[in-house]
This record gives sequence, C-alpha cells and structure tokens, in this order.
Amino acid sequence: MDKILVVDDEPAIVKLLQYNLEQEGYRVTTAFDGAAALTLAMSEPFDFIILDLMLPKLDGLEVTRRLRIDKIRTPIMILTAKDNETDKIVGLELGADDYVTKPFSPREIIARIKAIKRRLIQTPQEQTETAMSQDTIKVGPLVLDLEQMIATKNGKDLRLTPKEFQLLQYFMQRPGRVLSRESLLDGVWGFDYAAESRMVDIQISHLRDKVEADPKRPHFLKTVRGFGYKLEVNND
Repeated sequence: MDKILVVDDEPAIVKLLQYNLEQEGYRVTTAFDGAAALTLAMSEPFDFIILDLMLPKLDGLEVTRRLRIDKIRTPIMILTAKDNETDKIVGLELGADDYVTKPFSPREIIARIKAIKRRLIQTPQEQTETAMSQDTIKVGPLVLDLEQMIATKNGKDLRLTPKEFQLLQYFMQRPGRVLSRESLLDGVWGFDYAAESRMVDIQISHLRDKVEADPKRPHFLKTVRGFGYKLEVNND
C-alpha cells in the first residue's frame, strides 16, 4: 500500500485529499506547513508527496529544492492557486514531477499519481534492457553519465536541472526520432494532457540555452513543424 504525504495549510483541502486517497487504498500522512513537511519527508519513506506551493515557514518550492539537494527522489506533485507559468516551470526545474492548479478534482490528482507511478515502474523487459545498458549515453559531443547524473558537451558540464536532464535523456535514447509534445509529456512527466504542451516548448527552450551554441539556430534539438521535436544525429 503506497504511502502519501499531503501538505497544505488549508485543512479543508487536506481533509478532501486524505479522504479520497484513502478511499483509493493509499495510506496518508498530513502536514500543514513547509517545515513540518520537510522534517517528515526527510525522516520517513513516502511513495508520493502532494505539496502546496504557498505554505507557512517554508514554501513548496523551497521544500522541493531541499529534498532534491538531499537526494530524496520521492515523486512530488505541486499544488498551486496561481495560474502562473513561471511558478510551474521553476517547480519542475527544481525537481517536482507534476503540478496541479487549484481548484482541482481529487479524481484528477489520483489519475496523475497513477500516471507517474506507471512511468516509474519498469516492465520485466525494460528492467532487463536497463541492466544490459551502459551507464553512459553518447550522441555526437553530448554525453550523459546516468550514474552520476551529469550531462556534458565536448567534455564541459552543461549544469542541467533534474527535469532538463530527464528530457535530454529521453531524446538521446531516441536519436533521430521525431517526438510529439504529447509523447514527451507522457515519457518525461508521466502524463499526456494536451493542454500542457506549452510546458514542453518552454523546457526545450531552456535546454537549448544550455546545449546549443546558438539557441535560435539549434544544431541538435530541432523543431519538426507540425509534429514535434527531434535530436539531430548527423552532427560533427
């Protein structure tokens, strides 16, 4: 039975989420401020964290940042009352796995949790392929060290955020293949809501800033108009 930490300073929201999650068979622990959430998340194992953005003591972004610095990889879903694209992107770049804007449906929360869980669970075939794969992926001058989580270009550290690393890894494992925004959302974020496709464009723009010599004339991450993106393989 999965254990979920729910964090929000509004008791009604905590109660709503706790009830619906427990109805789905999850065990739920609750907290009402960021400091308490951080203490719980660093001292107990959780399978998932639902974290409000605006919290007393420590906000959700700071909690996420500290957990990822401490190498705690528990999936995090950020809740936000702000329909603010910048807050969403910052949360994802800090290492959050998803976000939901209030007001939300508990059914949507549960569906997204299940989608992220499906992405994290490998099939026996995928486990075998992973075990057989190398610890590095190389496409032209781009190299990913999957063990150390380091991306380099011509030997220089690209200093990617966790989400940028995952996005580049997804491309480098499929070189030359045209990938739709929907497939990128599903493969990297674990959901395929078409309304979130703008998020893919923004993250690719950030990734180009670090990978490309001239982000406005990309040499590696090419746009295929009307279809999506691809990682060009015929590069020096």
